[in-house]
Amino acid sequence: MENTTLFYLLAALMVVVGVIGTVLPALPGVPLVFAGLLLAAWADGFDKVGWAPLVILGLLTALSLVVDFWATAKGAKRVGASRMAVIGSVLGMLGGLLLGPFGIFIGAFAGAVAGELLHRRSMGQADISAAAKIGVGTWLGIVLGIALKLAVVFTMVGIFALAWFI
Repeated sequence: MENTTLFYLLAALMVVVGVIGTVLPALPGVPLVFAGLLLAAWADGFDKVGWAPLVILGLLTALSLVVDFWATAKGAKRVGASRMAVIGSVLGMLGGLLLGPFGIFIGAFAGAVAGELLHRRSMGQADISAAAKIGVGTWLGIVLGIALKLAVVFTMVGIFALAWFI
């Protein structure tokens, strides 16, 4: 097998793992997609995909990182989440990885609720209702972030494919 083919296979694997990592919080999804696309361009000697599309892809990668933090913070802030709720949500997502894709979403919600209850240091009915509302808001922010990152990833792949074939 030729070295170039190996590089293309590795690049494709990085893109696929990156797309998966866009949904799973434990993997740096969008940066992995960018690295895979950069490797594919490099393997070709930058003949088909030059520096201009790669700069755009790099900017989109940076934008995705901003979008991720913004969406999570926006969802949490909109419902008045404490810092503990946001931390709990991230920890819950990581713990939910063990349960598969649905575990991520359930873990994020449960972590946000637990974090908010720890912040309030109370378990009254009003506190539980408020924590559940915060759990939903934080979860929606995370889902929005994932959706926006997926849109960025598919835009990146589209720009790369366009540059490759034109």
